[in-house]
Amino acid sequence: MPQVAINNQEHDIPTGGSVLDALRLLGIEVPTLCHDDRLRPTGACRLCSVELEGQDRLVAACTTPLTEGMRIQTHSVAAEADRRTNLTLLAQSYPAGEPLEDHVEFHRYLRQYGITPSGTPAASFKDNMHPYLKVDMGKCVHCYRCIRICDELQGQFVWRAWNRGDKTEIRPDKGLSLMESSCVSCGACADTCPSGAIEDKLVVEKGVPTSWTRTTCPYCGTGCEMEVGVRDNEVVVARPVMDAPVSKGHLCVKGRYAHRFAHAKDRVTSPQIRTDNGWKAVTWDEVYEHIGQRLMNILAESGPSSIGVLGSSRATNEENYLAQKFARVVLGSNNVDCCARVCHAPSAAALKATLGTGASTNSFDDIEIAKGFLVCGANPTENHPIVGARIKQAVLHGAKLVVVDPRVIELARYADVHLQIKPGTNVPVFHAMAHAIIESGDCDEEFVASRTSDFEQFRALVSEWTPERAAEVAGVSAEDIRRAATIYAQTKPSMIFHGLGMTEHMQGTEGVRCLVNLALLTGNLGKPGSGENPLRGQNNVQGSAHMGCEPSNLAGFTPIETGAELVESVWGAPVPREPGMNWMKMLDAAQAGTLRALYAIGYDVYFSNPNAAETAKGLRNLDLLIVQDMFMNETAREFAHVFLPACSSYEKDGTFMNSERRVQRVRQCIPTIGDSKADWEIIGELATHMGFGRHFTYNSPEQIWKEVQSVWKAGSGISYDRIEKSGLQWPCLDQDHPGTTRLHGKSFPIGDRAAFSMIEYIATPEQTNGDFPFLLNTGRTLMQFNAGTMTNRTGNEQLHPTDVLEICAEDAEALNLTEGERVQITSRYGSATLPIRISTTIRRHELFTTFHDPKVFLNRVTSNHRDRVVGAPEYKVTAVRIERLPQPVT
Repeated sequence: MPQVAINNQEHDIPTGGSVLDALRLLGIEVPTLCHDDRLRPTGACRLCSVELEGQDRLVAACTTPLTEGMRIQTHSVAAEADRRTNLTLLAQSYPAGEPLEDHVEFHRYLRQYGITPSGTPAASFKDNMHPYLKVDMGKCVHCYRCIRICDELQGQFVWRAWNRGDKTEIRPDKGLSLMESSCVSCGACADTCPSGAIEDKLVVEKGVPTSWTRTTCPYCGTGCEMEVGVRDNEVVVARPVMDAPVSKGHLCVKGRYAHRFAHAKDRVTSPQIRTDNGWKAVTWDEVYEHIGQRLMNILAESGPSSIGVLGSSRATNEENYLAQKFARVVLGSNNVDCCARVCHAPSAAALKATLGTGASTNSFDDIEIAKGFLVCGANPTENHPIVGARIKQAVLHGAKLVVVDPRVIELARYADVHLQIKPGTNVPVFHAMAHAIIESGDCDEEFVASRTSDFEQFRALVSEWTPERAAEVAGVSAEDIRRAATIYAQTKPSMIFHGLGMTEHMQGTEGVRCLVNLALLTGNLGKPGSGENPLRGQNNVQGSAHMGCEPSNLAGFTPIETGAELVESVWGAPVPREPGMNWMKMLDAAQAGTLRALYAIGYDVYFSNPNAAETAKGLRNLDLLIVQDMFMNETAREFAHVFLPACSSYEKDGTFMNSERRVQRVRQCIPTIGDSKADWEIIGELATHMGFGRHFTYNSPEQIWKEVQSVWKAGSGISYDRIEKSGLQWPCLDQDHPGTTRLHGKSFPIGDRAAFSMIEYIATPEQTNGDFPFLLNTGRTLMQFNAGTMTNRTGNEQLHPTDVLEICAEDAEALNLTEGERVQITSRYGSATLPIRISTTIRRHELFTTFHDPKVFLNRVTSNHRDRVVGAPEYKVTAVRIERLPQPVT
């Protein structure tokens, strides 16, 4: 370590940093108006300038590397005079009379140096139209942090410096407001702005938070960590955790701003029982007694197989663990599942069958190591925005990118090759890529020989799938398939990310196995910057299934036949051996009358399931439907007999598990609202009322987690103490284990070799014809989230008010449709009405829409075809027709 003298004190400082890094390490503060640790330093403001012995002039601490023997003075007369001069110049252009607030960085410096703003407000860009951001560029000090963070962190390039010299003005890239620009509302500009020119509206309206609590975001499976700011027991704003291993000082619009659902006026905060006269509020004891008696009667009459339990991807690991324990101990049934069934159950099944572990092979930190990316059926910049931003930055810095997606998603605009395939043709396209890799000699022969099996059979299988044959099926060019194969195979290491565009198909599980084949073929497994990585949709969908909310597996995704003995020894209760039903089979059984009761926790199954008419038949047939949620969701409103009010993740402790197998802390930020309770409390108290209290004697989520550790060997080293500051990735076998960032480095859990999968392509039966000439694809959007249970109760509703049907200009013209016109789409299963958006991202005879708005209720249209292996619905392929509606007379 170099030895340096700072303010006449000798110090040994680690190498590799700047003078400013050294000062911060020693707790010596100097002003830094243009500096943000997330950005490349520029030294533009000169406020951090220090005296350096041997230099004729002051040097910027942020841009000066620390070297051996430096002698530095941080607050010399010259340095302080220079700071005062620069601050005075800035203050002369800053609005006079502006109140100086402690939370505004520039204001603190003015107060510290006794300087008063004296400027005259000039004509400048102002914007108060955005639901979350307030802009007044009259307060801008031209540090350019907003421009730089939008470019370097988010990669959106919204903020621009227009004009030159004293005419320079900071404005969005287009339009007269942020709402008209390409802004994605991540709030990074407000987070970095030091002068109050860009501010969070709620902070202006509600006041500066008086407390901050570190927790994990309740939205997608990325697992961003954030500090939640609270004032008067209300969540005001969230800010990114700078040292978070996943999000690295960044958040998206949902994590940062979409939290007001916790305080929504329609939160249900007391237990409810449906009567002939509607819903009746009751006490917790009354509702437990009612449910317990009903469940016990059904058990006595029809047995354990007549009741099902659904865990929640919005609930914590601890709560999902208790949900499956309730099913197995209290009800004696393996009829337990979660929403992973309708999204990434194919990923878990495929990865476990081929590699031995049903989870991501690598970490998000491999993004910056990878030289190439294959992104398949995923739209990361919208659905996993922080991961998407990191991939985009990697590509902007030279990484290669292949996108396989039916739409021109944002990443496709940065891609070296975009395979805009017809929905439902994943298998032939990946077989053709494998064909091209083998044909060109680009396979990793050493890896194939030493780490795989069944290569010759696989070679024979894909030999029939020439790029020309696949191109005809998928609607892309053979040349592009070959180019994609070459990029993936030759750019080492290359990383695969896939999403629901891979899994929500009749061949979802088999399609993921085809991606594993490509990774095996090229040796892109077990190495930094490689792997096959599903982007899980919800905050804890990885954890909910992994905690045992799955009919065939216990906690740790351990098969019942191999894990039951250990679990029984911990529980002191038998684990049922009778095979359980997954959610889709439970629904079938409900329609048949053999499933009589369902306990649905944090899961709006009626609104979320495909083919709503069929779902309604099953739910209507139940003798008892218990819904546990924050809101009277569509399932509860239409069919539930009992409603149990759960609290939000801001109101409880626990852990979530993200897409990269990382277990992270969730911490209570605000008091529980009304009489609502945490899911773990409700489950435990209900079990106690039903006579099983001895098996549910928990007084905290940490106590539940300790039991999880005892039954899940791969997670036994993950304790609350160890993840207090940062999460850990499993496998983590003991308290000294560092966690596992990459799987399959030398072998696989199934042995030394992984076998290639022999997948025959089977076309979906959901085909277009003269009556249904369009192919409808569905998915999420950045501004909304799944069923809209949370985001529809926030300012995000202004950013995406309703679902829209995207259609290409040629098809719109052929049907004489205009932008915004409301139409009806009809499938073989039902209809929905929504406005159209003419889009350049869609091919002819294909459509796309989201499913967030209950008024649209898009899942009345989607089909009931299912994955051939695990039963996940085929949301991505539905044949429809478009029907014009009578238009209002103008």
